[in-house]
Amino acid sequence: MNNNAYTNLMARENLRYAAQTIESMRATNPDAYNALAHKTDLEPSEGEAWKRAADSMYVPYDEELKIVPQDDSFLDREPWDFKNTPSDHYPLLLFYHPLNIYRKQVIKQADVVLAMFLLGDAFSPDAKKRNFEFYDPLTTGDSSLSSCVEAIIAAQIGDMEKAIRYGMAALLMDLADVGGNVKDGCHIASMGGTWMMLAYGLGGMRDDDGMLSFWPRRAPEDNAILRFPLTYRGQMLEVEIGVAKVEYALREGECLVIRHETEEIQLTREQPLAVRPVSRW
Repeated sequence: MNNNAYTNLMARENLRYAAQTIESMRATNPDAYNALAHKTDLEPSEGEAWKRAADSMYVPYDEELKIVPQDDSFLDREPWDFKNTPSDHYPLLLFYHPLNIYRKQVIKQADVVLAMFLLGDAFSPDAKKRNFEFYDPLTTGDSSLSSCVEAIIAAQIGDMEKAIRYGMAALLMDLADVGGNVKDGCHIASMGGTWMMLAYGLGGMRDDDGMLSFWPRRAPEDNAILRFPLTYRGQMLEVEIGVAKVEYALREGECLVIRHETEEIQLTREQPLAVRPVSRW
């Protein structure tokens, strides 16, 4: 495939981050910058070249559908015949030749959806909704790493039914032996994805702009509570999300500034607790 959207988006992000990093080092720690430049033969002009390359990076976009195609040729392929694919013929790679699969509009895991999670600030809410709704019916979920990311984006666009369904698929991957292969070992990455689904999906946690932020979703069942601790920059924060409210508690540390939806909140040792309502979706 040419111009895979995920690959180009992540390459652009890496180039921008590298350029920002050396600029920061040069301004705040010139000795470390000079040591790095000496060790790697870094030229002073390279950072600007990286930024120009990032700004020129091509990311496919379809004006008619207003989505990001997975790659240059994805929209030219015929959709996979899901209707006539037996339910016991998944994962597809175990029953169909790769050349047959790769010539169709069918994906094991939606990497554009993953890009919308990792680079959340690069996509508007409407763009996330359009892309998710386009790729969702084309995604087989054959990968154990797919469900957790789909759950996160489903929650972010307000589709809580799919968020819970995909979240349960991630949770039960090993508990219910969904793949029939737990005898060979647990799906460790999927287990981590289950935590991500809860914290990033239902908790709405992000750190896109260098500040820890939350846009919680209401608990899916009456009286249900989601509680999780996390350590951020050496300080421990506990988040508890209920049906109507969310509590942020600084358990360890002196001062931590977070964001609840659009509001900045400062938690300190003297005032370690903040309570806010959970918005409806």
